[in-house]
Amino acid sequence: MCGWPLLLLWGLLPGAAAGGSGRALPHQTVLDSQGKYWLSWGPRGGRLAFRLEVRTAGYVGFGFSPTGAMAAADIVVGGVAQGRPYLQDYFTNANRELKKDTQQDYHLEYAMENSTHTIIEFTRELHTCDINDKSITESTVRVIWAYHHEDVGEAGPKYHDSNRGTKSLRLLNHETSKVLPTVVPYFDLVNQDVEPVIQRGHESLVHHILLYQCSSSFNDSILDYGHECYHPNMPDAFLTCETVIFAWAIGGEGFSYPPHVGLSLGTPLDPRYVLLEVHYDNPTYKEGLIDNSGLRLFHTTDIRKYDAGVIEAGLWVSLFHTIPPGMPEFRSEGHCTLECLEEALEAEKPSGIHVFAVLLHAHLAGRGIRLRHFRKGEEMRLLAYDDDFDFNFQEFQYLKEEQTILPGDNLITECRYNTKDRARMTWGGLSTRNEMCLSYLLYYPRINLTRCASIPDIMEQLQFIGVKEIYRPVTTWPFIIKSPKQYKNLSFMDAMNKFKWAKKEGLSFNKLVLSLPVNVRCSKTDNAEWSIQGMTALPPHVERPYKTEPLVCGASSSSSLHRNRALELPVGFVVLGSMLHSTGLWS
Repeated sequence: MCGWPLLLLWGLLPGAAAGGSGRALPHQTVLDSQGKYWLSWGPRGGRLAFRLEVRTAGYVGFGFSPTGAMAAADIVVGGVAQGRPYLQDYFTNANRELKKDTQQDYHLEYAMENSTHTIIEFTRELHTCDINDKSITESTVRVIWAYHHEDVGEAGPKYHDSNRGTKSLRLLNHETSKVLPTVVPYFDLVNQDVEPVIQRGHESLVHHILLYQCSSSFNDSILDYGHECYHPNMPDAFLTCETVIFAWAIGGEGFSYPPHVGLSLGTPLDPRYVLLEVHYDNPTYKEGLIDNSGLRLFHTTDIRKYDAGVIEAGLWVSLFHTIPPGMPEFRSEGHCTLECLEEALEAEKPSGIHVFAVLLHAHLAGRGIRLRHFRKGEEMRLLAYDDDFDFNFQEFQYLKEEQTILPGDNLITECRYNTKDRARMTWGGLSTRNEMCLSYLLYYPRINLTRCASIPDIMEQLQFIGVKEIYRPVTTWPFIIKSPKQYKNLSFMDAMNKFKWAKKEGLSFNKLVLSLPVNVRCSKTDNAEWSIQGMTALPPHVERPYKTEPLVCGASSSSSLHRNRALELPVGFVVLGSMLHSTGLWS
């Protein structure tokens, strides 16, 4: 292995109260902003176990919702009344009416109440085959929570008022065993004096954090100064920071590399400059608050067997990624072609690379993402998927088992979008109102391939709306339409917005886009390209059934702020892991 690897691990806060069944649960998070409601969970005997620790002497509610609201939710309510524990399975209909479920699928394991807290432990199957229950899969789950100072009476649970909320989590994220030493050195990558504050105990105000690898030709003069993300005053050099190497989101847990893998720092292929992008959420609009939060990266000088690499696969971020308005569902695909993978792997690792984690990434219109894997035309098991994608919750998914990518394989990143609430086109781009469709693959051993992406041909997209000719040579951006008359002298973006989109036209356009030839990027670390680039025709588009695990019964906002800052990394280390580092201070 070359250089010094870097480990990554994010940490969690301790729970609010002691006590329990004595069987530890591996995952834990706080659900509210005041630290009153803690959730722990993990597998137990083929089922999923949950532990709720809540600062109340009344009932505790918990559940799963398709949207994070009360409608069509799967709910369990429990507590301890007059020394006797209780647990009831409920559901709500589309009108948010709470009803007791005739099939009780939550099983009480432990309950305790003292003068300040109620603790409830229970289990349930992943797939209960109850039409009123939600199946628990590897996709994002929107959990809902509530509590009251009184226990459930004969008339059912009283209304919880403001003691409620929702949070997106991944309950079945597989993880590797963490093998960090007792004392691990670290360094911090943090923002400086940003509003609003993320004070200790209020970590939910840090919405999510992304760390990007930047070009190695950065000018030192732009380092260390923070900027509002994608603001006109943000340095153009920040736009070279494209590849996500670490990610943390609200509710996310620690991430660490497998014991045989680390991210090295110090060799020519290693990241030298990074961009720290922190997204805040301050729904109460508190003023006069300062934040210095970021990531804490743990490292070692002990060499690991393999260097980790990151490949960005999917749709090349471009205005040529187009999504019509008013669409309840629209699908985009980004192709990591067999030609690109074959050339890069044959040159550097003919025996293949091994993927151990994936980050799926879209923006606010994203509803689902799948990373599909093909070998000689046959679809393999999905590398990763999230059928209930939530932009507000992004983290790397550990694969259940490492998957090998061989020369000649190809990947498709498939994204579903919903633009029913939009009156104008949605374009590919960097801001959250633009869209992306990307997969970031963590793998080993590292090869000289950082991007394997595609974008559909724009001219055939414009022909769909009736464009016949553009002005050539292209001297302006976005380029200008020459004919027909109704689009003359309009930019291609204005022409697409002028077209009268309806659902029928949107569906026809979607079918066209999925069949178009694509421009391919097959990029090396220094932004040079492998020889495979330019326009590539795809095979005829065919709907293929997804290879997922069968569902077997009983089987196991407007107040937001985005801030970024460029930083230079130290060298001579192996990064092992990272955690959220919160050092917010009142001003």
